[in-house]
Amino acid sequence: MNFTKMNGLGNDFIVVAHFETLPTDAAEMAKRMCDRHFGVGADGLVFILPSEHADVRMRIMNADGSEAEQCGNAVRCVAKYAFDHGLVSRTELTVETGAGLQRVWIETKEGRAHRVKVDMGAPILGGQAIPLAVDGEPIVEHPIQANGRDFCFTGVSMGNPHAVIFVDDAATFEVDVWGPPLEVHEMFPNKANIEFTSVISPKEMTMRVWERGCGQTYACGTGACATVVAGALTGRTDRTVLVHLKGGDLHIEWSEVDGHVYMTGPAEEVFTGHWGIR
Repeated sequence: MNFTKMNGLGNDFIVVAHFETLPTDAAEMAKRMCDRHFGVGADGLVFILPSEHADVRMRIMNADGSEAEQCGNAVRCVAKYAFDHGLVSRTELTVETGAGLQRVWIETKEGRAHRVKVDMGAPILGGQAIPLAVDGEPIVEHPIQANGRDFCFTGVSMGNPHAVIFVDDAATFEVDVWGPPLEVHEMFPNKANIEFTSVISPKEMTMRVWERGCGQTYACGTGACATVVAGALTGRTDRTVLVHLKGGDLHIEWSEVDGHVYMTGPAEEVFTGHWGIR
């Protein structure tokens, strides 16, 4: 099976586009292929499939074999792959995901996709819909405790659940210490992606992320979107913000016109290879 290794700001994926439907052993394939010691190594395994409703369909399995409803960095990689490999010829397309259809605009450079803008849809702010173990809308600065430490989080779903926690210095925060217990906290029935964020100015933030099913990653597109929504809801930031992630920057806009969140950033193809199916 041929594959392409791609990344969006260091959030890396193994992309395959050779199946008509999701393989029955997709979860096990993800575990084997994403293993960084015995496999290719990646945060997730992405399948590009035919769609009856969009130009292409994306299914993404996390490194632990669980399926993610949505992944902003993966959507950008899928759009780049589809354009660069001739699955689509237009620079405006739609991608079907577990969170619904998403519009995508591609900026080209020397005939290849260079930057990708994605309509991530409107954020979901209701507690039950995110889902959280508490209800109400929005859930802003809600107290939560993990391993004896108190935090406050703002709940947002971008098709997948996020808990945004503001800290003094995200760049040095102990993400690997506090991410794991918060991900599986009883507050989050389907687990959650945990964003640790510090504000530089109303138009600029730094974010580190512990991703559900992956651990700490270099970037999280949906997490960056959720962080900007949380920044605006708490009055810390404007609705258009440059988000600095470990792997690079994303430009995020929470539109006042249609209420949708728009994410713009790069996607890269790293190498291609062949995986012997076992």
